[in-house]
Amino acid sequence: MQIAAAWAWRILAVVAVVAVFVFLVIELRLIVIPLLIALLISALLVPIVQFLQRHRWPKGVAVAVAEVGLIAVVAGLVYLVVWQIRSGFPDLQQQSLVAWEDFKDFLLESPLHLDDAQISVYADQLFVAFERDSGAWVSGALSVGSTAGHFLAGILLILFATLFILIDGHKIWGWLVGLFPRNARAAIDGSGHAGWQTLTQFVKVQIFVAAIDAVGIGLGAYALGLPLVIPVTVAVFLGSFIPIVGAVATGALAVFIALIYKDLFIALIMLIIVLGVQQLEGHVLQPLVMGSAVKVHPLAIVLAVAAGSFLAGIPGALFAVPVVATLNVMVAYIAQGKWRSSTVRIGTPDA
Repeated sequence: MQIAAAWAWRILAVVAVVAVFVFLVIELRLIVIPLLIALLISALLVPIVQFLQRHRWPKGVAVAVAEVGLIAVVAGLVYLVVWQIRSGFPDLQQQSLVAWEDFKDFLLESPLHLDDAQISVYADQLFVAFERDSGAWVSGALSVGSTAGHFLAGILLILFATLFILIDGHKIWGWLVGLFPRNARAAIDGSGHAGWQTLTQFVKVQIFVAAIDAVGIGLGAYALGLPLVIPVTVAVFLGSFIPIVGAVATGALAVFIALIYKDLFIALIMLIIVLGVQQLEGHVLQPLVMGSAVKVHPLAIVLAVAAGSFLAGIPGALFAVPVVATLNVMVAYIAQGKWRSSTVRIGTPDA
């Protein structure tokens, strides 16, 4: 009983601290989410800046080229998607109405013996169920900023945070390490460097996995002669940053387009392509590439994504894996005790 009681109050204390931390993160989500995005972007850009500096580029120029180049790539992708959607939306709207009427005729002539009123009722129920189930995801997406002002402030915060991390990351990290007691600084500093290396590997591997998903599904849509291939490819690329379910959720858009513009047979082929790409990711890329990079079991990835989406919707699902992977490496480093014989490296995690 004494041992159980000793463990119980310690567990309660840890849970209380975690609960307070989660509460503060939720309350400060308009700051935390842009900061986390800035960390992911910095993990991608720091190796580029270091590469340019090794080739004798001034640090300021290297930072400017890396950040402006990323902004140009993202802006180009957004412009391309918006242009494609605007040009194809009227036809998509018309084809959707035609496909809905064809589907209603199929139901009317089917052995189910449905009438127009019953079909309308079932359609309304399906819409309500979809709206209810997607409420958590929508609220999570809107948590980044429910107004245009919040969204713009978040974008500016991401840009400035990324800029300062790239320029003065070593000073920022040194200040953070200095907040801890002197005896704990070696452990915090070493675990921070280990966590940063894992985060950098995660970003690189996730971009590779997302590119494979996007190219696979995009080529499948192109081979089937579907319209809006570019928006679908970009959507799959962005959605694949949410592990396990991202590629399937965005790939469903390609299946929907195939069902609208083609027929049920083509839609089934597109569905097989989406599931095939997902199986490639789940059974080859995730275990071999992502597993070796983040050192997290696939079951832990699934549970982390589920918990993150439940707590914070889309942002929670996006940040669940990098947060879990980074914390896992940091805790493992501290538990190993190698930091006891090392000195504090006050510097950036690799910046």
